[in-house]
Amino acid sequence: MLTVIVPVKNEADNVLPLIGEIRAALSGGPAYEILYIDDGSTDDTRERLDDAAKSAPELRVLYHAASCGQSAALRTGVMGARGSVIATLDGDGQNDPADLPRLVSAFLNPASAAELGMIAGQRVKRRDSTVKRWSSRIANRVRSAMLGDDTPDTGCGLKVFSREAFVRLPYFDHVHRFLPALMRREGFAVGLEPVNHRHRVHGSSKYGINNRLWVGIVDLFGVFWLQRRMRRPTLVSRSEIGVKS
Repeated sequence: MLTVIVPVKNEADNVLPLIGEIRAALSGGPAYEILYIDDGSTDDTRERLDDAAKSAPELRVLYHAASCGQSAALRTGVMGARGSVIATLDGDGQNDPADLPRLVSAFLNPASAAELGMIAGQRVKRRDSTVKRWSSRIANRVRSAMLGDDTPDTGCGLKVFSREAFVRLPYFDHVHRFLPALMRREGFAVGLEPVNHRHRVHGSSKYGINNRLWVGIVDLFGVFWLQRRMRRPTLVSRSEIGVKS
């Protein structure tokens, strides 16, 4: 089964349209569930999700008592998922659910690398403000130079990955920004797919300079440290090390 995880906080007006788009995109494909994580919303998001669940049998909802952030919501979703393959997208409606089948297909392709752990979406045309686009571009270049993750857009919410791979990663707040680098740290391959990006129609962004730039710098050095402390042993058979049966 595929589990589509959508973390949300105060996205009441985006709930019903996005659920409808996800269901339409995945209709006729493999079995799936939609798992929303409400991260302590204070608007009508919870009520909208409860109403949606009455007519969408694929939908489940988990609720945080208080807001813990996007990474915590993602982890709650992965730990509560029934599927072995996880797809994620942001709840603001800017990610296009129509891209989901293509990313899932790329992940499940038998010709993919045996060690494939993730397919990461890459936004072709960002539909954000000029300041946000340029700040993200600079941040991505600095991160890529330090971590060598070969991923020009880790901020894209559209990703497909193995649940088993995710639970092997170290967890910390804001970990969702570094998933490709951490996947590679564990020895997994990461594939890239171009995806659509749309203007936000309802609500407002939850991120600004204070909770994106400054904490991102601290986290960047933390992941840099983790990469250099990784030791991945290679298993060998008894005969290869000269041990007699």
